[in-house]
Amino acid sequence: MKPINIVMAVVGGVVAGAAVGLLFAPDKGSNTRTKIADAVKKAGIKLNPKKMDELVDDITEEIEKEL
Repeated sequence: MKPINIVMAVVGGVVAGAAVGLLFAPDKGSNTRTKIADAVKKAGIKLNPKKMDELVDDITEEIEKEL
């Protein structure tokens, strides 16, 4: 497997996990954003702070669309 595929699989897992978590335990937006950022960091994805904030924003927007 190529490294990019592994990274994309991890990101997909993080997104799916975040979505399930939000659906079953909704919380304040700021708390949710912190949880998503922590999950991405724990998954070993290293991004600079600006990119991390953009990723968290994108994930949060997608999840909110589903709710």
